[in-house]
Amino acid sequence: MRLTRNVLLAGLTSLLTDVSSEMVYAVLPLYLTAVLGASPAVLGVIEGTAESLSSLLRAFSGRWSDMIGRRKPLALGGYGISAAARGLLCLAAGWPLVMLARALDRVGKGVRTAPRDALIAESVPREELGRAFGFHRALDTLGAVIGVAAAYLIVSSDAPDALRLVLVAALVPGVLGLAPLAFAKETGRCTGERDAGKPRPPILPRGVTLPPSLRWFLVVSGVFSLGNFSTAFLILRARGPTEAGDANAVLLYLVMNIVYCVAAYPAGRIADRVGRRAVLVTGFLLYAATYAALAVTHAPSVSWAVFIGMGLYMALTDGVARALVANLAPGEHRAGVLGLHSMLTSAALLPASIIAGLLWDRVGPAAPFAFGAGLALLAAAAMLKVR
Repeated sequence: MRLTRNVLLAGLTSLLTDVSSEMVYAVLPLYLTAVLGASPAVLGVIEGTAESLSSLLRAFSGRWSDMIGRRKPLALGGYGISAAARGLLCLAAGWPLVMLARALDRVGKGVRTAPRDALIAESVPREELGRAFGFHRALDTLGAVIGVAAAYLIVSSDAPDALRLVLVAALVPGVLGLAPLAFAKETGRCTGERDAGKPRPPILPRGVTLPPSLRWFLVVSGVFSLGNFSTAFLILRARGPTEAGDANAVLLYLVMNIVYCVAAYPAGRIADRVGRRAVLVTGFLLYAATYAALAVTHAPSVSWAVFIGMGLYMALTDGVARALVANLAPGEHRAGVLGLHSMLTSAALLPASIIAGLLWDRVGPAAPFAFGAGLALLAAAAMLKVR
């Protein structure tokens, strides 16, 4: 693949931004609960609201970009919102300001994702789209690994107030990430919808009938997502009673990201060979097993196995689920159905994280993981109806 200017610049921006965002995400649940005194229920509300906002905005920012006929302003604006939100996070002395900062950060992600992806898609020939997005995802994932590793080095040092120091240090790559994309150029291949009287179609036109297997898979995805709460609870569960537990939790999160990065491409190739349903069922069962283990104990040896298992689960399900949706969807509505799937699963993050937080507070730390394991088993059984 000939590496075009826009693909390289978008990749560098994503790399630096993910260094910043994953530094923050690796320590935020620890900072909220240990320093600011927030409860797990509050953590659930913050994470559920933030992640739901991100995904719900993606479809609308994409439509806006199509209407104005430009990609770069929205993409750059979204990255700018996220960078500003991390500055606000450093000023937080209580959880309400953290919630505002986290919501703004995810709003920025929701605004930038679709226009940025469209800019990448319009910058390469159609036959090179897969490799272009693969290159971009590789840099994005590399940024996540670097960010969590940097957070671990800071937290495991003897620096005073190490958790807050991570938040401050994350500002640097977040601001630097704006620079590469600023030099990207519009391709001129998006003309926009200049006619003000032209109807604006929804994500899916009225009257579209989806195949039964696709409708059932959307239901299965929704059921599973209700037990697929924020990874922040995993980090919180892995934390020990001492400050050394902070570093251990961040290290485990780093291992999970490395496993996901290494296993994602092989998992996709296996799914193409043996069938996507079989791989998804395996992923759901692995999720159930890891969460059942956390419901029983959070001993160090079990935590290592759990985070490795969660990295494998993400590799087995993240891209494979999208591939299955794309395969089952009518060709002329494939993008809309993919957007619908993303919105449905992401909308479930809010109730899922709230339920997890309430179960943690009212019943105990093991309860949300037992709940998630049960729904994953139910989803795995229901997947057998997807043909």
